[in-house]
Amino acid sequence: MLAKDLISDIVPSLRTSDTGLDALNWMEVFRVSHLPIVNNKQFLGLVSDTDIYDLNKPEEPLGNHELSLTTPYVFDNQHIYTVIELVSRLQLTVIPVLQRNNEYIGLITQADLLKNFADLIAVHTPGGIVEIEVPSYDYSLTEIARIIEDADTKPLSFYMSQDVINDVLKITIKLNREDISPVLSAFDRYDYKVTASYSENDSVDEIVKKNYDALIRYLSV
Repeated sequence: MLAKDLISDIVPSLRTSDTGLDALNWMEVFRVSHLPIVNNKQFLGLVSDTDIYDLNKPEEPLGNHELSLTTPYVFDNQHIYTVIELVSRLQLTVIPVLQRNNEYIGLITQADLLKNFADLIAVHTPGGIVEIEVPSYDYSLTEIARIIEDADTKPLSFYMSQDVINDVLKITIKLNREDISPVLSAFDRYDYKVTASYSENDSVDEIVKKNYDALIRYLSV
């Protein structure tokens, strides 16, 4: 999924002829804290609501003010992971998108970015989640996928982070089935450390467990 696929078709850019009040109104309408200033498809910079609040005369055109604009952007062919990294690091609510000739073609909102990323990692698809820890030297994606598929299950997405101190990989796996007990059993057979698991059946299992514990207490009286 590339940046050009994430561009919003409703959030406008600003022009230097727009006033600070115009900018604040647009930001409120679209629930963002940043908007790009663009003249003739040339990206001039990103203005924030804080910048505008600091203006002495927000009713005047933005071009009349000396603004300390930041100029973050991504190119249209960059991957969604690059977009997420930049938005997260700079704490932006929008990110401008440019073509390789530096022509402005649109912006990506934080909300649309989150929605598309959720689709990418199959958040909305029913299924359980398993978290495992694997020593870095013993990691094999092929083996993990085989163990899951041998349990008549398919992995929909993987997310991995590294614990450098303990030299382990923490892997989160989204599965295509809600009953993940066969996968948990399979990981146990192969001595994989399961640190957490989440299933649509968790709430039901918890009720059953509470009822069982209550019955045991009753029989013990």
